[in-house]
Amino acid sequence: MSATKRKRSSPLDKVLGRLDDLDSVNLTVLIQRLARERRLLETVFDSIQEGILVVTETGIIEYSNVAADRLIGLKPTDLGKAILWKMVPDLARSIDFNIKRAYQRSDAVSQEVELHYPEHRYIRLYIVPLLEEDTDRETSRSAMLLTDITQDKISTAQLIENEKTSSILLLAAGVAHELGNPLNSLNIHLQLIANHFKKINFTGTLFDKISHSLDVCKSEINRLDGIIQHFLEAIRPTPPDRREIQLLDVIEDVLTVAEDELRNLNIKIDVEVDETLPLILADRNQLKQIFFNVLKNAMEAMREGGHLKIRARSDDQAVFVHFADSGTGMTQETLSQVFQPYFTTKKEGTGLGMMIVQRILRDHGGKVGIQSRPGTGTVVTLEFPQKHLRTPLLEEH
Repeated sequence: MSATKRKRSSPLDKVLGRLDDLDSVNLTVLIQRLARERRLLETVFDSIQEGILVVTETGIIEYSNVAADRLIGLKPTDLGKAILWKMVPDLARSIDFNIKRAYQRSDAVSQEVELHYPEHRYIRLYIVPLLEEDTDRETSRSAMLLTDITQDKISTAQLIENEKTSSILLLAAGVAHELGNPLNSLNIHLQLIANHFKKINFTGTLFDKISHSLDVCKSEINRLDGIIQHFLEAIRPTPPDRREIQLLDVIEDVLTVAEDELRNLNIKIDVEVDETLPLILADRNQLKQIFFNVLKNAMEAMREGGHLKIRARSDDQAVFVHFADSGTGMTQETLSQVFQPYFTTKKEGTGLGMMIVQRILRDHGGKVGIQSRPGTGTVVTLEFPQKHLRTPLLEEH
């Protein structure tokens, strides 16, 4: 599309054409009219969500609307003095190249640019050359339209990530389901072997050892079957069965189950809970899955002789549970990937634990945050909305 300037005729143009014939009274009226029209145009431009800039060939910003001020951090006192590509370095290369290209072709140019100042944003930069003929020379100025596309970029990235996660979870669920068939077969045959031994009426030490081995095998098969069932329940997007829950009760249940393992690893546990901790609306089994995953990660990070602090508190909006371990901690690179499916630093890890934690919390209207430092430890913060905030949302839904 050509950027050739279209000639428009207005009553004001006719008045300006007779400027030399105007007396002082009509000239004053004309100036007042021009001022009103300028205020009107500024009001219109300031109501537009896209940023609008007029920039000279040397980069000086001659005009900006409110949206442009917000996008690039411009102050009113900067107009006429600030040089755009010095003020916003991320735009420098794009503006310099695109302005030259725009003037060479007398055409508009559009490009996507990532900004890091004053905030991290993605914008669509649209540049149109303004070719104005002066009495002495042709001056070069450009009109720039800045459209904030940050949310579109984020939404697209989340959509891609959700589709990728759904595919992985579907595959994982299929594998877990297929593992259940041979386990059931093994369990049935172990029962048959045990029945045969009873019919033979073996006695003595050998019989006791074989019976014990059969019991161990059956116990391990049942344990594996339980792991698979819990895994399937965790990754399937089943809606939470929300009921009034006291978080301390769930935490105590999880610590009781893990008590022997914690003792064997010589891990010290400190639990601190606010006396006025309110109830929340949540699925008890899914909460257990969250706490088990976070606890297991902490135990593996601390190895032996660690110290785990669990604190539950609340404010007017939410209930928080903090798990602070004295483990090895994580680098920033590792921390940025902990919620990615199948990302793990453990030899035997599945890489699904924290992703499942994040998904369950999202289903409950909450969120998870992680702070970590290598050699110091990790703090995992689980946030749940309070019951009085969650109930109206559920009723409306």
